[in-house]
Amino acid sequence: MVNSKVIRLDQRAISKGFTLVELMVVVAIIGILAGIALPAYTDYVKKAKAAEAPSALADARVKMEQFFQDNRTYDGGPCPEDIKNFTFTCASNATTYTLTADGVGDMSNFQFTINQDNARTSVYDGTSAAGCWLTSKSGTC
Repeated sequence: MVNSKVIRLDQRAISKGFTLVELMVVVAIIGILAGIALPAYTDYVKKAKAAEAPSALADARVKMEQFFQDNRTYDGGPCPEDIKNFTFTCASNATTYTLTADGVGDMSNFQFTINQDNARTSVYDGTSAAGCWLTSKSGTC
């Protein structure tokens, strides 16, 4: 005959699962990691999107200078086409031009400009700078 106490002890030892405390600890750890990782990831994505505008403006500046060499005026020079995260505006006359990239949507706090003298200004997520294009929220060029 089998002892009933032995069977009960064996059944308790065999039962598997997690306690509520263990689950709550895991949820808390995931919450802390998400709280740190999500803002860092968002900044990384914005930084990648922001890099599109200076690249397009630098290319547009070269094209404007080529246009000037051919026509001896900046007036009517090529303006870059809008891209997903930025719209471009070009103001030009015979001797000057200003190219501007304005952010769209979640990039609306971004703006980059350049002119015929290669003078650059930027607003990077609300942080302004003259003389360079910002590459991070910290204000570094």
